[in-house]
Amino acid sequence: MGSGQVTDWQGKNVTVAGLGVSGVPAARVLHGLGAHVTVVNDGDDDRARAQAAELEALGVTVRLGDGATLPEGTELIVTAPGWQPDKPLFAAAERAGVPVWGDVELAWRLRGPDAAPWLAVTGTNGKTTTVQMLASILTAAGLRTAAVGNIGVSLLEAVLGDEPYDVLAVELSSYQLHWAPSVRAHSAVVLNLAPDHLDWHGSMEAYAADKGRVYEGNRVACVYNAADKATEDLVRAADVEEGCRAIGFTLGTPGPSQLGVVDGILVDRAFVENRQKNAQELAEVSDVVPPAPHNIANALAAAALARAFGVPPQAVRDGLRAFTPDAHRIAHVADVDGVAYVDDSKATNTHAAQASLAAYESIVWIAGGLAKGAAFDELVASSARRLRGVVLMGADRALIREALARHAPEVPVVDLDRTDTGAMLQAVQEAKRLAGPGDTVLLAPACASMDMFANYNRRGDAFAQAVRELGA
Repeated sequence: MGSGQVTDWQGKNVTVAGLGVSGVPAARVLHGLGAHVTVVNDGDDDRARAQAAELEALGVTVRLGDGATLPEGTELIVTAPGWQPDKPLFAAAERAGVPVWGDVELAWRLRGPDAAPWLAVTGTNGKTTTVQMLASILTAAGLRTAAVGNIGVSLLEAVLGDEPYDVLAVELSSYQLHWAPSVRAHSAVVLNLAPDHLDWHGSMEAYAADKGRVYEGNRVACVYNAADKATEDLVRAADVEEGCRAIGFTLGTPGPSQLGVVDGILVDRAFVENRQKNAQELAEVSDVVPPAPHNIANALAAAALARAFGVPPQAVRDGLRAFTPDAHRIAHVADVDGVAYVDDSKATNTHAAQASLAAYESIVWIAGGLAKGAAFDELVASSARRLRGVVLMGADRALIREALARHAPEVPVVDLDRTDTGAMLQAVQEAKRLAGPGDTVLLAPACASMDMFANYNRRGDAFAQAVRELGA
């Protein structure tokens, strides 16, 4: 099972590691191709049992509550992206010489000979927004496309569907890249790099290396963030095809081979004739919603990938205008007594929270949750002057409280010693008490939600509901 297409799956013994959003479709597809599929899963709850029953009805073997043992005769493992590389199953696979692919690798290997090229997006923050912007721009250019990968249509569906795509906008997490050694994009971007998922990758270096895999074998453009040198370093280290270019994006005036902003206009000095002297206007800053700095950066990255694919300037403008951001992403919930309430529950790490906090001048900040190994000193130090007050909740709130004591000792802090779901209503009431007219109460937790909520969407919904109760 080396690189390239695997054409004959008949009778191959494939183990799928993990049920869930990627495991179930992978098991179905492989079974349909004639492989003998065994699914192993750590959990054995009601949801897992229901998924297992569906697969077993097809003829797939499922082992619940045993994700550590390598099934006899396994020739390939296809893993869910979240499974950590140090799990015993993978150590056993290595000893037995069994390759491990992720769902992205599987999709890549199953593509047909005329498959759509991939425009790939990774980075610590902004991936989903950038991929959705990119898909909107490609659609505006009249191309058949989809936002796939971590979001939207399943990659396997997109690759195996009856309707051929012209090009795919692919969101790739560091987990997915770790398990996808042979993916080769047409063009790709690493939006930014900040410590995240270090508990999974083991170190910042390993995390960066997995992100950098997105550039391997790029054909046309490796797009990097001129304000984040680490992303440019990854481009320099990548082994790309002859003629592939490094293209920067910047919130300032662009140099040659860059996209940037001049007098409120997004401009391209990379994909134009005579880029030493010429620039192409693409869109206005006001075409980007919301026009917060980090979101302009997302738009420039999306524009760079679209332009690398040959999209005309007008489609960039039309695509950005047609795009509407997801819920829980700097979403304005309401104004109550002159105070704005903003839901950025999607800010599940420090880097995302920093971008969010930078968008407002005077903030009462609601934060806390599961820290995932993160430190908060840099975030608090950079945002201290904007903070009017802070309300902390969740399992790892003490880490943020300690950083506030070090870097913003004068800012009033309310520490909610509860992790039940009702804590959000109290958090919003405390924030209202701390806020004055002109302030913004900002839910930007800088932490994951699973200590208190099923996911960040539920956390954002709880915030919005609590705000509505204030105004009632």
